[in-house]
Amino acid sequence: PIVSREGDALFHYSYGEAAARARRLASSLRRMGVSEGDFVGSLAWTTHRHFELMYAVPGIGAALHTANPRLSDDHISFTVNHAGERLLFVDPDCVSQVHALLPRLSGVHTFVVMAAKYEMPSTGLPNMVCYEDLVEQGDEGFQWPSVDERTASNLCFTSGTTGDPKGILYSHRGTYISSLAIAASNFWAISGEDAIISLAPFFHCNGWGAPYLGPIAGAKLILPGRAFDGRSIYELIVTEGATVGPG
Repeated sequence: PIVSREGDALFHYSYGEAAARARRLASSLRRMGVSEGDFVGSLAWTTHRHFELMYAVPGIGAALHTANPRLSDDHISFTVNHAGERLLFVDPDCVSQVHALLPRLSGVHTFVVMAAKYEMPSTGLPNMVCYEDLVEQGDEGFQWPSVDERTASNLCFTSGTTGDPKGILYSHRGTYISSLAIAASNFWAISGEDAIISLAPFFHCNGWGAPYLGPIAGAKLILPGRAFDGRSIYELIVTEGATVGPG
């Protein structure tokens, strides 16, 4: 199972359901013109939709840049522009932040709000698309392409403490081997008996690989959303039985 905090509520579903939605999303991305070698951006918290993006984008040979919403406007716009993104996925909580960034985002032409239809903001962004529309319109029979294991899969940036943020590019091979190594019995010994709570957001080293580590090990995955205060994290650890907290 995957448990994701969505505002004040908890959303539950399975890896199988997530995989089907990621496949639909991937086919919609292809239809929108995203191709191998492209960079797709996200400005979002640790939720089930962000988890799906971690598979849909690399799965078609593109690379997902998980931008850090906590950086300054100058640094966020620098990372998005530096990656050359035309498509940016935005958490509903980050829509107002993106409005302020619009004059600085030179290449982005489509914004996908990661929300259900009834949660879409009233104040629109240019070429705004609903995430759930992309899933609904996607092809459930979409076949994943075969890509070279050295292809770029994910992009994170440093926090820019010594100038502009520096990009760190991950490959499919590197991400996979890293997750295997972390799960190994002589390292963290992760198994299907574990429940991983992703205490590092996906924009920080991809949450120490949690979105890939969980499925590889068959472990339960707990996604805290935006709420990283002590009480919220404590409640998730206790009620969901977390055994591992990479952070």
